[in-house]
Amino acid sequence: MNRKTSEPSTDAGALSTRDLNRALLARQMLLRRRRMSAEKTIEHLVGIQSQMPNSPYVGLWTRLTGFKHSELADLYRKRKVVRLAMMRSTIHLVTAEDCLSLRRIVQPALEGAFKSYARLVDEAHHEEIAITGRAMVEEEAATFSDLERRLNERWPDRHGKAMANMIRTRVPLVQVTPRGIWGATSAANHTSAEKWLGRPLTSESTVGDLILRYLGAFGPATVIDAQSWSGLPRLGPVFEELRPGLVTFRDDKGRELFDLPNAPRPSADTTAPIRFLPEFDNVLLAYKDRRRIIAGEYKAKVYPTNGVIQPTILVDGFVEGKWKIAATDRKATLSIESFRRFTKAERAAIEAEGEKLLDFVAETKKARDIKVSGPGRVA
Repeated sequence: MNRKTSEPSTDAGALSTRDLNRALLARQMLLRRRRMSAEKTIEHLVGIQSQMPNSPYVGLWTRLTGFKHSELADLYRKRKVVRLAMMRSTIHLVTAEDCLSLRRIVQPALEGAFKSYARLVDEAHHEEIAITGRAMVEEEAATFSDLERRLNERWPDRHGKAMANMIRTRVPLVQVTPRGIWGATSAANHTSAEKWLGRPLTSESTVGDLILRYLGAFGPATVIDAQSWSGLPRLGPVFEELRPGLVTFRDDKGRELFDLPNAPRPSADTTAPIRFLPEFDNVLLAYKDRRRIIAGEYKAKVYPTNGVIQPTILVDGFVEGKWKIAATDRKATLSIESFRRFTKAERAAIEAEGEKLLDFVAETKKARDIKVSGPGRVA
C-alpha cells in the first residue's frame, strides 16, 4: 500500500454540504465529461454498480466524452471487465484486475449477506458444497436457478437456494457474455472468475488500499461512510493506520472526514451541469449520510421499498428528479418526474441534456419526445 507517513494528519477545517457535493462531482467526472477510456474510468471509480446490465453504459456516457456502446461491449468480449458480487455483496462492473485483486478483500461483505441463509446449510458441508458448485459452473456456466436444481439433484434433502447462495459467497462467480452486452438478451449465467479470466485471485491488495481508492473516488468521507460503501465492518483501525498520510476535515455535524491530501475539492460555488444518472449509480450508494447528493425529503422517491434505486437527474449537482425511457418500435419517450419547480434556464438545460440521452439510449428510434411531470415545469 502506498502510504505517506512522514507527517501527521491535520484537521483542515469544516466542509459544507455543497463543498462535499462539489468534491464528489469532481471525482466522479460529473462536473465535466472526461476524455478517458472506459476501462480506466471503471478502475478509477472502483467499479460501477451494475444490478441492471445496461446501467453502466449510461453511467459511462454521462461521465465521458465520446463514449460509445461498443467500447464497453468490447471490454466484456475481451474479458477485460466482468460483473460479479463485490462491495456490499451487490453486483458491480469491475476491471479484470480489480476482480482478481479486490474480491478477497470484500469477502466479509459477502459473508455478512449470507447470514440469512447460513442456518439452512450445515457449516460442516460448506467446503464440500463449494467445491462441487465450483466444478459445476466451471464445467457449464449456469444461472442460479440451474445451479440450485443441479445441487438439489446431488443433495435432495438440503436447501437448494441456500446452497446456491453459499457458493456465491465462497466462489467468485462472474456473469458470462453475452450478459452485459448492450442490446443482447441473455440469462445471467455464471462461472468462476478464475475460469473466465484464466488466472487465480491474488492477495497483493489490502483493505487499506481499497480505502485509499474509495477516498480518491468518493472522499472526503467518514469511517461509517466507507463501511456503508464497502459492506466491510470495523474499518476504524484501518483509518487510524492510514491517518498519517491523510488530511481530515469536519462536516456540518462535527463528524471527522478523511481524505487524500491532493484530491480535488472545488469551491462550493463551482458550476455543476445537468447530469442524468442511471439506476443504482455509485454516487447514491457510497455514503451513510447521503445529503451531499440528495436531500432527505427526496430519498423515498429514489430509494423505494422494492430495492431498485431509481435513475435520477442532477440539477446544480443535487438529485432534483428522476427519469425513465419508454420505447415502441419507432418512438422513444423520456419521462422526467421533477421534485421541485425548475427555472426556465434549468428546464432548457434539462431538455437539451435529455435529447443527448435519447440519442445515446434510443439511437435507432426515429421519433423522440420529452415529457416533464411534477412541479418542475417552470418557476
